[in-house]
Amino acid sequence: MDTSPNIFSKQSRLYFWTDLIYKMARYNLKIIFAGRFIWFVLAALLFFILLSINVVFNTPGYDSASVYAILFFPGILLVFYPTVFGIQSDADTRILEILFGIPDYRYKVWMVRLGMIFLLTWFFLYLFCWIGYYGLIPFPVFEMSWQLMFPILFLGCLAFLVSTIVKNGNGTAVVMIIIGVLLLMFSDALSRTQWNVFHNPYSIPEKMNEMIWAQVSQKNRLFLSISSVIFFLGGLTNLQRREKFLK
Repeated sequence: MDTSPNIFSKQSRLYFWTDLIYKMARYNLKIIFAGRFIWFVLAALLFFILLSINVVFNTPGYDSASVYAILFFPGILLVFYPTVFGIQSDADTRILEILFGIPDYRYKVWMVRLGMIFLLTWFFLYLFCWIGYYGLIPFPVFEMSWQLMFPILFLGCLAFLVSTIVKNGNGTAVVMIIIGVLLLMFSDALSRTQWNVFHNPYSIPEKMNEMIWAQVSQKNRLFLSISSVIFFLGGLTNLQRREKFLK
C-alpha cells in the first residue's frame, strides 16, 4: 500500500510549522531588540572580557564567586533593553493598537516574548560560562548559568512591570537605574539574608557554616522566583488598561 502521500503530507505539515515558528521567532526578535540584538550581545561579551581581564590582573585568588560577579552584569545588559523598551517599541511601531484589538492577544504575545528574552539571555550566559570555564577557572557551568538566571529573571520581570506603568523606554530606564542603585546601597546590609537581590551563592561569608549559607541561598532563590512571578503577573494586569496605552 503506497503511503507516500501521507508521508509527504506529514513532511509538509512539519515544514509549515517549523517555518512558521522560525518566522514568528525572527519577527518577535526584531521587535524585541529593534534590530540591535547583535550589538547587545557583542557589548555583553566585551563587558565580560574586560571584567575578566581586570579580575585576572587584580584579583590573585579569584574563584567561582568572582566568576559569578563577572557574569552578573553582562546578563543584566542582555535583558535590560528588551524588557525596558519593549512597550515603547510596540507603541512606536503601532503594534499596541493591533494587540489591543484582539482579545487576550497581548498577553500571549508578551508571554512568548518574555520567554524568548529569558531563554536567549540564559543561552548566551551559558556560552559565556564556557568561556569563563576555559579562560579563568573550572566551575560547574550549568549550575552557574542557572544561578545567574534567578536575579536576572527578577530584574527583567520588574523592568517589564515598570514599563507597563511608565509606558516610556527612557523613563523606565531611569526608574530601573534608580532601583538598581538603591538595591546596591542596601546589598551590604542584606548580604547575609535571603532578601539580597545581588546574593552570590558562591561567596560564603567568613565564620558562616556552609549548610546555613546553602539554606540562605535556597530561600533567596525562592524569594526571587516568587517576586518574578508577581512582577510578571502585575505587568500583564496593567496591560488590561487599554486607555492608558492608546492615547
